[in-house]
Amino acid sequence: MIVGLISDTHGLLRPQALTALEGCELILHAGDVGKPEILDRLRGVAPVVAVRGNVDTGEWAMQLPLTAAVNAGAASIYLLHDVHELDIDPAAKGFDIVISGHSHKPGRVDRGGVMYVNPGSAGPRRFRLPITVARLKLGEAPWTVEWIELQL
Repeated sequence: MIVGLISDTHGLLRPQALTALEGCELILHAGDVGKPEILDRLRGVAPVVAVRGNVDTGEWAMQLPLTAAVNAGAASIYLLHDVHELDIDPAAKGFDIVISGHSHKPGRVDRGGVMYVNPGSAGPRRFRLPITVARLKLGEAPWTVEWIELQL
């Protein structure tokens, strides 16, 4: 199973992001969506689970949860916008993976038996950071993450 990871679109969904997420069976958006149309367009690629980020305001955004628990294949995933607001012990709650955004910095850290993944930012460029999405590959252990830098 391949899960597409995207975050911090801030109202901008580039065609390159949609192309990079093609073939994913599920897409997780880690917040700062910016506009509801972003989620509609992502749903054209695969089912979407999204959480609300700090820039997501308005009635449409209040429909998004602050966190979500997702089962994808054999993985139990906890999704939130800002990992610094994590208020549970993921390992104790049985989560294998935590997906977050907010920092705009793509990366992976393994800690306490839990994989923490940030897909980076797919929206407007900030702080000279790359514009990225990620693909989480859950087909066989060990699970892997591939970041895709969007060529503009």
